[in-house]
Amino acid sequence: MGVAIRRAGEGDREDVVRLLDAAFMRDPVSSWIFPDEEHRLRTHGALMSAFFDLALSEGYVDVTEDGAAAALWWSVPAGEHRAGEESRGGVSGDRVGGGVSEEDGPALLREAVDPDNERVEVIGRLTDAIHPADRAHEYLHLIAVHPDRQGEGLGTALVTAVLDRCDREGLHAYLEASNERSRDLYARLGFAFMGTTLDLPDGPRMWPMWREPRTAGESTD
Repeated sequence: MGVAIRRAGEGDREDVVRLLDAAFMRDPVSSWIFPDEEHRLRTHGALMSAFFDLALSEGYVDVTEDGAAAALWWSVPAGEHRAGEESRGGVSGDRVGGGVSEEDGPALLREAVDPDNERVEVIGRLTDAIHPADRAHEYLHLIAVHPDRQGEGLGTALVTAVLDRCDREGLHAYLEASNERSRDLYARLGFAFMGTTLDLPDGPRMWPMWREPRTAGESTD
């Protein structure tokens, strides 16, 4: 039996944010952004909530019908992802106060989530700087599976559903893997490492990965 998947909306906010919070609380990147565990426990959910808003604004959120897994995607047009411009590194201007330009996404994200934490802004600027800008693509920003349900193929089902559409429509896809295990999984789904890692300052390594659309019958091996 296949995995039932649906498109999430604003009414799913609480459940999806809770899932993201649980799944990424001890992720290497989240631990780098919020090195103090007590502070992370208090603040991490606000970052996940901002990411949920961003996905609804810039793309879409897919969830399994049972709510055990969710994927946040952005639909990025060609030439519209430029470091320090637009709102792709942060949150939309109508959700935060004044003080910074609406176009400075990473700064907006920091202001909305954790104003005294420079790393919230730093990671936005670093990921913006490496994000491909020449071709339209679907960007897998985050994918979360509840810790009690990992290993059941739910994450793969969520990703594959979008990749199948990418193949039909000739769309590229992009992501940043945050650990070697996920990097290897995405490689099996047709993503290729782009050649240069993103090494966070005094922190973990990330692997930018790009996927070309596949023609009918083309293998991912």
